[in-house]
This record gives sequence, structure tokens and C-alpha cells, in this order.
Amino acid sequence: MHVLLTGSTGYIGSAVLRALRSAGHTVTALVRSDEAAGRVRGAGAEPVVGDMRDADLVRRLASGVDGAIHAAATGDEQSADADRALTEAVIAGLGERGAPFVRTGGIWAHGSGEAITEQTPRNAPGIVAWREAIDVAALAAPGIRSVLIEPGIVYGHGQGIPNVVTRAEVTADAEPALVLLGDGSQHWATVHVDDLATLYLLALENAPHGSTYLGVNGHNPTVREMGEAASRVRGLGGRVVPEPASATVERLGAFGEALLLDQQATGTAARTDLGWTPTRPTLLDEIEAGHYTD
Repeated sequence: MHVLLTGSTGYIGSAVLRALRSAGHTVTALVRSDEAAGRVRGAGAEPVVGDMRDADLVRRLASGVDGAIHAAATGDEQSADADRALTEAVIAGLGERGAPFVRTGGIWAHGSGEAITEQTPRNAPGIVAWREAIDVAALAAPGIRSVLIEPGIVYGHGQGIPNVVTRAEVTADAEPALVLLGDGSQHWATVHVDDLATLYLLALENAPHGSTYLGVNGHNPTVREMGEAASRVRGLGGRVVPEPASATVERLGAFGEALLLDQQATGTAARTDLGWTPTRPTLLDEIEAGHYTD
């Protein structure tokens, strides 16, 4: 299959690119710079330098492929407009061929919950509240095979959001301790980036139109558990101290608000429907192995 991929030099997208190439798919990667073009060319993709907000370019690229995966984000105040523009352009370019279009959402959209599934109502914090309208429209788009992947907290290779916990500040006390996000009682639904990339591949190849899948491996550690593991590895004896939730939000803004969500999920639907089998070490295993404190 010839696949258009956005975000191919990002954390998730680069893993997806490796999975696609390993499975024998041809990849056209939309990148933002010549430097990024060299990187994806080295990974076996054909780069096109351009902007994801360039609707004419995206539409043309989509019209010449068999399917698309969208794993890019501008990460700024233009995120909603950029995502909407790209999504609409890809759908227009894919036309009425039933071609797959796999998009990236996130479990944060469902808010806090002890047993989150794909059917859990949306209750998104402000940082991702804009996603819902675009997700709903894309999943209902006619003529394509539209799929939404909602990853949990992505980890692996020492990268990703877990570093906010593992590399947190340490108190200046006689017995120093690692400072948590809030009181640390909140759970994070997690997924290894390489397992997640496999899910994208399976969704591209097999997921039905209009489907949504949580990208989580069923391991839901608390922030305190992560902090204690990092504290041990950093020679702090497992000592951690809470931070008032208000202080976390003041320090990190809307991002901090999202990090305080208490989320647990199993990802059963992807296993049942697509045969997805996460096999990589858990986040706590990765932290305890030192990959998040080196």
C-alpha cells in the first residue's frame, strides 16, 4: 500500500514510519524542512517538503496514495485550525475510493475515569477540547474508511510525557525528594510507542470505517508509583512529595490540568477487533531500568 504519512519525524510518527516500512508499505512523508526530508529519506520514505495547512498540496498528495495516516501536530495555538485543514484536505484527496484514513486523537478527550472505553463520553480538558468536532466529522465522512486512534500516555526509548515525572525537581531538604504532579494518586493509561505503531498499522490495514480505538496497553500506574520508581533510580530512596494541584496547573497551565486527569483503560477493543497484542515492557519497567533517568 502507498501511504501518505504526516508527523513522520515526531515521536509517534517516526515509530509508525518504521512499522509501515517493516510491513512493506511505500510511504510518502509530508515534512516541514529539508533536514526532516533527509531523515525520513534515510528511513525509507519519500519526503515532500511542505506545510500541513497547505490544503492544495495535501489534497494532491492524498489523491495519489492508497491511504493516509495523520500523526502530526503543530503544538501551538494553531493546532485546531491546522488539524481541521489537513483532515478536510486528505478526505477530499482520497475521494470516493474507500481508502483508509487513520487519524490521531488522545485518551485525554474522555476526561477522568476508572474504566474508560471508546464509548466513554467526551469530557476533555481545555488543551484538547477542540478535537471533538473534527473527530466526529472525520469519522462520519463518506467515501473513505476513517479510523481514529486515541493513544494514552506514550512512552518508550526514554522519550515522551513521562519525563515530566521522572525528571521532576527535587526538594532541597536534608532528605531530598522528587516533586510529584499533584498528590500523585492519579492513574495514567499508558502505551509503548512501538506497540502503538503496530496498532496504527493494523488499523490502516483492517479497521472498519467509523471505528475508534484506544491505544493503551492496560497498565495504568499512578503518578506516585512512577515518581517513586524514578526516585529510587535517582538515588533518592523512593522519596516523593506531593504538589498542590493548583500549583501544578499554575506551573504547567493547561498541560498540567491534563496531567492531573485520573484515567484507567484496558484497550480491549483493539485486541478483540484487530488482534493487537502489546508486548513491550511497561512504563514502570522502563523507569526502573533507568531509561527515564539517564
